Amino acid sequence: MEHATVVVSGTKIAQEISSTRSEVWRLIQQLRGLGVDVAGHPATGYRLQSVPDLLLPEILAPLLRGTIFDNHVHHFYKIGSTNTAAMAAATDGIAEGSVFLAEEQTAGRGRGVNTWESTRSAGIYCSVVLRPPLPPSDVLVMSLAAGLAVHAAIQQIDSRVIPDLKWPNDVLIADKKVCGILTEMNAEVTRVRHVVVGIGINVNHTKFPKELESEAISLRMTTGSEWSRVELTAALLKSLDREYRLLLEEKDARVSILRRFTERSTWAQGKQIFVEENGSRIEGTTAGLDERGFLQVRTAQGWQKILSGTVREMKQRSVLST
Repeated sequence: MEHATVVVSGTKIAQEISSTRSEVWRLIQQLRGLGVDVAGHPATGYRLQSVPDLLLPEILAPLLRGTIFDNHVHHFYKIGSTNTAAMAAATDGIAEGSVFLAEEQTAGRGRGVNTWESTRSAGIYCSVVLRPPLPPSDVLVMSLAAGLAVHAAIQQIDSRVIPDLKWPNDVLIADKKVCGILTEMNAEVTRVRHVVVGIGINVNHTKFPKELESEAISLRMTTGSEWSRVELTAALLKSLDREYRLLLEEKDARVSILRRFTERSTWAQGKQIFVEENGSRIEGTTAGLDERGFLQVRTAQGWQKILSGTVREMKQRSVLST
């Protein structure tokens, strides 16, 4: 990458890495298989066509200086799930601020039993390890703060894109999901041991599987142009660092997070919705967040507090038939 566009012979590369030309050829084929655009042939030499938009630690580290994530970036070309790997590493004592990034996930996870579409090098598949001195009951606010970080990062790259925050863990554009957040924790009764915040952002996807076409969108599909995943990842992690420091250091941080989430969400207040969880269904109109971040809903039977569940908008036809 330091000599992009320069033709380098296979012999020279072999000498540099103390290997053979046949091994260089094998490694070049492997890089091509991972989506790195390398031109050339063993007889003429190889040339990196362009600096790849890969989320490598060497590229991200200079952009993350001064954050909790500085020098803690772990990159995988292919992995089952960044959240699964991060949870296991956190249990083994990995440092707070460790970041797990993947070019591709083979078992990306969403909420519950849902999977996350993880097309190679098209999205941001990221999980971070945090160890906040909080009781387990306060972890929901971290998911909301992560949503604010995603919102800020997207706006920083292109202020014309206006994301919508859907409680508790989705970011939407034009009523379609552009980002999902999966927060998992290991805790005792009174304190959190560690939290892993997983963030999946659809960045440069040009299409989705047929079953997702009606509900998923990417930033590229929104703007018509390709986005730098490196630039967006750096903006995301810096924004997440700000939100996390605010939560730990400021007395009124929770109030600020809940207020800003509500301001950036069309779902938090005045939206007719239904919530499904474990076979039950609640219908009503959203009425803001309570002091811990749980969604309040005004139903025909009175006020309900939503602790978890799948929140969906109730179509006008359904409202008129009730």
